[in-house]
Amino acid sequence: MPEPSSIQKSAIRKRGQVGERLATLCVWAVALLVSLVFFWILIDLFLGGVRHLSLSFLFEAPRDAGRAGGIAPILVASLEIVAVCMLVALPIGIGTAVWLAEYAGDRNRLGRLVRRSLDVLASVPSIVFGLFGSAFFCLQLGLGFSILAGGLTLACMVLPIFIRTAEEGFRAVPQAYRLGAASLGISRTSTLFRILIPSALPALSAGFVLGVGRALAETAALIFTSGYVSRMPESLLDSGRAMSVHIYDLAMNVPGGNDNAFATALVLLLLLLLINASFAWISQHHLSHGASQS
Repeated sequence: MPEPSSIQKSAIRKRGQVGERLATLCVWAVALLVSLVFFWILIDLFLGGVRHLSLSFLFEAPRDAGRAGGIAPILVASLEIVAVCMLVALPIGIGTAVWLAEYAGDRNRLGRLVRRSLDVLASVPSIVFGLFGSAFFCLQLGLGFSILAGGLTLACMVLPIFIRTAEEGFRAVPQAYRLGAASLGISRTSTLFRILIPSALPALSAGFVLGVGRALAETAALIFTSGYVSRMPESLLDSGRAMSVHIYDLAMNVPGGNDNAFATALVLLLLLLLINASFAWISQHHLSHGASQS
């Protein structure tokens, strides 16, 4: 078979360069499109809600079915629900991720069953979790419509995402770290707390942020578990209205509530951005600190 001439090689090289440029252009276009959608939503919420956003809006209770006043009880209830959710999900999620990554190999049948179950749970609609939380936490355990029931239900929703993210973070830690610790006679427990968890901190932070984001933005599950009450909660057994539920109620059930719905949505988005930025800074600081030590 004759070898291609220099002209043919040049043509092939040019076609390859054109294809590479088109692929690069498509990647940049998709990234730009995603960014444009995000900024579109952000600008829309900003224009609709910034006029009604003030310190009094953050520190006052809602009045006139939410048309007036602020969101102080809603903000407190939302933070308490998320706090219950993550306090339950973090230890269970990290423990399960450690077991899957360090003890249950890919050939372990129970490990495969747990991973498949987590993948299925991650795709279950939130309203199904809400019905489960209402039947189990509210009725079976007698918690009723409460912040505790809502937080526990959200923990069930967050766990699949957090566990899988944390597991991949532990798996990404180089095997040399484990072998080096074993050669020095360090126990597996000390290796876990002193080496593996600090090394997997960026993945753990990412899983935490994803979990908090889903918990703060959840509506359907909380309607069935934490309730609609907009007064200031006095304990975890009190009913509390989350910000997402408040936005839904103002936009769908309260005539004239769109202005405060926009302002509440803007506060929710800014809170999510603050949490994301904080954990991104923590992860970056951890990586730079680790690089300086090495």
